Amino acid sequence: MNALDKKINEHFQGLVVRKDLVKAVKGNAIVPAYVLEYLLGQYCATNDEDSIQSGIETVREILRKHYVHRNEAGLIRSTIKEKGRHKVIDKISVDLNEKTDAYEATFSNLGIK
Repeated sequence: MNALDKKINEHFQGLVVRKDLVKAVKGNAIVPAYVLEYLLGQYCATNDEDSIQSGIETVREILRKHYVHRNEAGLIRSTIKEKGRHKVIDKISVDLNEKTDAYEATFSNLGIK
């Protein structure tokens, strides 16, 4: 690690995202880069290699359990119905329904409103 990297990690501890890890974690997965960067920032924002490797495994596990792929949407909806709740990582858009004066959220990959 060069002097600039050390200085950045020192002054912005817990906020640094290593872009090289995004490619290592992503592989062939269809996950937006900003999702990976957020998770890597949460679990790999350190210069300790052991912690980084542990964080990468944590990120992969989180994605495996919670990221919604379009082709698995039916399975996730079934899990939600059976358990009553399930954490998901999905793109959500919210619109105001003026007729009912209520906000409605739409889960992009999950396909529910």
